[in-house]
Amino acid sequence: MAAPFFSTPFQPYVYQSPEDAIIPFQILGGEAQVVQIMLKLNERVVAKPGSMCFMSGSIEMENVYPPENEAGMFQWLFGKTITSIVLRNSGPSDGFVGIAAPSLARILPIDLAMFNGGILCQPDAFLCSVNDVKVSNTVDQRGHNVAAGAEAFLRQKLSGQGLAFILAGGSVVQKNLEVGEVLAVDVSCIVAVTSTVDIQIKFNGPMRKAVFGVDNAVTALLTGPGFVFIQSLPFHRLSQGIARAVTYPNMRENPKALIQIAVFFLMAYVVLISSLILTDV
Repeated sequence: MAAPFFSTPFQPYVYQSPEDAIIPFQILGGEAQVVQIMLKLNERVVAKPGSMCFMSGSIEMENVYPPENEAGMFQWLFGKTITSIVLRNSGPSDGFVGIAAPSLARILPIDLAMFNGGILCQPDAFLCSVNDVKVSNTVDQRGHNVAAGAEAFLRQKLSGQGLAFILAGGSVVQKNLEVGEVLAVDVSCIVAVTSTVDIQIKFNGPMRKAVFGVDNAVTALLTGPGFVFIQSLPFHRLSQGIARAVTYPNMRENPKALIQIAVFFLMAYVVLISSLILTDV
């Protein structure tokens, strides 16, 4: 069986599949982690495009479109990837692949056999998988969940009996909810939940705040039983913090930039009005 997701870095683990195949793997690094997976002849890893960091010479890589992608169009509209790469060991000796997190994220190994063969994840949480893991995209049909944004209604569903590696930002907390137990979590902080957990979206104020992206405007009410994986630093919070740190000081240090923008739009307005007047004449 796979090691618990909260295991310390640099410690090697061994995953035993339901078919008794032994696949060792190792999670390297502290923040922007890399998972190294050992592969025997004809064993393969399915991963997110662009995530391959290194591999041995016997590994062959192929770009494929998974037919089980049930919501590929919705995923594409929200800027998500709809293809996968397959890394297969075609050599006579053991090979290895290194799959890297695309940002400052932690890699969590999830043995689906321990979660009744299924788990729901945030968009883009899936990194790679070994053996029987099906990755599909489900859409929450409830309208108020759709209004809350892609994170609230577009989810990745991992099913099967294999080993999946998912991504989480910052520190990771696991909660085991009892029957009827309710946990309120910020929507963006949910990494994954088991299929037995019921999710209800609660708006903290008028719905228009959630539509226009106000922080903490939407809370998810999670009702047990089941497991919940929570991250302390969602990627969008990290990216927003970096953008604010880069943009706002530049505006303060260079106030004439605002004047230049205003002059540009004024000139564009003058040119537009002039062209209309000349056209009428």
